[in-house]
Order: sequence, then C-alpha cells, then structure tokens
Amino acid sequence: MNLRTKRSRDLLQRALKKIPGAVNSPVRAWSAVKGSTLFIEHAKGAYVFDADGNRFIDYVGSYGPAILGHADPRLSDAIADQAGKGFSFGAPTELEVELAEAISDAIAVAEKVRLVNSGTEAGMTAIRIARAATGRDKIIKFDGCYHGHSDGLLVRAGSGGMTLGIPDSGGVPNALAAMTIVARYNSLESVTNCFEANPAGIAAIIVEPVAANMGVVAPLPQFLNEIAMVAKRNGSLLICDEVITGFRLRYGSIAEEMGVAPDLIMLGKIIGGGMPIGAVAGRAELMDLLAPAGPVYQAGTLSGNPISVRAGLETLRLLAQPGIYPQLEKSGASLAKGLLDAMRTSGEKGCVNRVGSLVTMFLGVDSIVDADEARCSDTAKFATYFHRMLERGIYLPPSQYEAMFLSLAHSVADIDATVNAARESLRDLAAT
Repeated sequence: MNLRTKRSRDLLQRALKKIPGAVNSPVRAWSAVKGSTLFIEHAKGAYVFDADGNRFIDYVGSYGPAILGHADPRLSDAIADQAGKGFSFGAPTELEVELAEAISDAIAVAEKVRLVNSGTEAGMTAIRIARAATGRDKIIKFDGCYHGHSDGLLVRAGSGGMTLGIPDSGGVPNALAAMTIVARYNSLESVTNCFEANPAGIAAIIVEPVAANMGVVAPLPQFLNEIAMVAKRNGSLLICDEVITGFRLRYGSIAEEMGVAPDLIMLGKIIGGGMPIGAVAGRAELMDLLAPAGPVYQAGTLSGNPISVRAGLETLRLLAQPGIYPQLEKSGASLAKGLLDAMRTSGEKGCVNRVGSLVTMFLGVDSIVDADEARCSDTAKFATYFHRMLERGIYLPPSQYEAMFLSLAHSVADIDATVNAARESLRDLAAT
C-alpha cells in the first residue's frame, strides 16, 4: 500500500512539545521498531484508520480489551445510553453490583469483587491485601511478567521494560525494590530457591497464568499447580494476574480452567469493554480486609464508573453466548499456523507461540519458555518485519515482546490477508 504519514508526523511534532516522549504510554512511541508512530483517528471492527487515512488490519486491539472488535454497535449503543444518564456519581450504583455478580458467577474464587480503575490499581491492591493477610512484606514475581507500574512491581517487568531495555524504573526506592524477589517463569526450582532464601518472609507469589508481556508464553504442564502448592505450603498467597487473560481465553479465569484456585485474582481490560477499569477478586475473608470492612485502605473517585461498568456488562453478556470462544480459538489457530508456515517457507528461523486468541511470532529462536529465551529473539529483524507488515496494511504491536490480539471481528479473509502479508514480508527479510 502507498503509506501516507504526513499528518501523523505533524501530530508527533506537536505532541513532542507537550507530552513526554509524545505518548501517554511508552510502547506507543515505537522506539523498539525504530519508527515514527502513527496517530489513530478511528477504528471499526478489525480495522484501524490513522490520521492520514490509511487502513490497517489491527492486531493491537487496544492491547486486549477490543475482543468484540472496535466500535461494536451493541456496545456503542449501551455506552451512549448510559452516558445519557450521567457519567459519574461518587455513589454506589446497581450496575456495580451486577458486574460484581457477573464476575463472581464466572469465577469460582471471586467470592467478592472490588472494582478499581486500572490493572495497575488491581495489582497494587492485591499486593496490599496479601501483605495485610500474611503479615509479611516480600513478594515473588517472575522475570518478564508485568503487573502494572506501581513501585514494588516494576522489577524485571515485562514488555515495557524489555522493549526499552530498562530492567527497573527510575524513582523506585531501593528499599521497595528489595521487597520484590524475581523468579524465572516456568521454573519451579527458582521459586523454591526464593522461599529457601526468605523463610517466612514472602507474602505472595504473583503470576500471569499465561504470560503475555514477554510475548505469549504458556505455562509448562503443572507449573501453576506446583507454585500454588509451594505458596500454600509456605503460608503465602497466590495472586493470578488475569488482566489480559480474564474473559479472553475462556468465559472467566484461565487459571481455574488449568486447575488452579488462586487466593486473589486481578482483572481488567475486557471487563470494561475498552473503558478504563480494573478489579481485584478473591476469597471473602481476604477481600473483607479492604476498607470499609477492614483495615486495608483503597479508594478511587471513579472506581465503578457507570460507563465503564455498563460497557463491561454488555461485553460479558455478548461473550457469554454459545460458540464465542471456539470461534476465537479457531481464528487464533488459523493465524498461528499460517504464520508458522510462512516462516518455514521463507527459511527464516523462528517460532510462533499461541494460547487461544493471543499470538506472538518470535524471530531468530527455536522456542520460548521464559524471559531469558525471549530476550534472545532477533528484535532488529522484528523491527524490519514490523515495517514490512505495516506497508502491507497489517498493524502489529510495535514490539517483539507484545502479544497479537485477535477479535471476533477478524474474518477468515482478514487472517488470510495477514498470512499473505507475512509470507511476503518474511521473503523480503530472507532476501536482505
């Protein structure tokens, strides 16, 4: 396609004058792919349209929430109806109760639910509950997993830091960082070593049951069950971060489908239908530690915002219909197979990791099971591939370490066009 970029470039120059780095979330800057970010004007279904009028098949999907596709008319109508009733009241609404009930009905461990404004708030709150419940300070997280940008969780924190080459964040006190112990994803030994080095000091293990911030990495068989047993044996809690995977890989929690019952679960993205939201849920006795029922303080002026909650309720209603998740599974399998076939045809070394409608194609490696292996992938070659795909009308996440997100709006023709573009782009790579 003849890619037009003048207006996006002009907007970038304006943004640089007033917005740090010109973006309000780092991965949007395209620094990992050595490009000048495009400014999106609108989206519909499986497509995004930029400020210059270019149309792309979209695999960013707002990094997860757009599971129905963009601007689904049923969701848009629900949001417009709710907006006509008021934006925010600073008071409880029946809608909040309905969303908590819907989450609890779908997830067995979600006996009680606290709505917050983002996945970051969900992570911060879950950790605070765990520390209060156990009387301990330290947490175990996994290299390459991201749980929001609160101070204690910005240690080896997944796609953002990996993309920018920053293992930690400035502004995080050493004393807080020292409370976070980093284990290796898919390594039970690394977890047991953490407990041996910190007996009776660890409040919780926090984990993405399917990692999606070092690229997509599935847990090895029994890994989640094993770390759940280690946590229980040591008097610690297990927190599953399903901000990305919740209601994406199944209607409810993928950890529960894998046979794991976390003490606390984090949700976001899909439960707000694309509007800002997050949630912490778990066993009643843990959740009742939150104020005003208990001593753990958490508050938010816009928590349970009626527009976000209405959007979430409508999204969950649509996702609960029969055949939804088999359709997403079929689309994901078709895309992954096509990308792998394209890679093999081109002779480029690489692998494709997929779980449901989450897909990552890694270049330059044979397999990926943890962050160390992900960091061995060929990020320079991915940057070239990204731009070749963009030129062919495919909008990928601008980092090797992000997931591609499929939606219900992606058609067979969209997936075929994506595979054909990948075949041509990989052929170009092999020729250079």
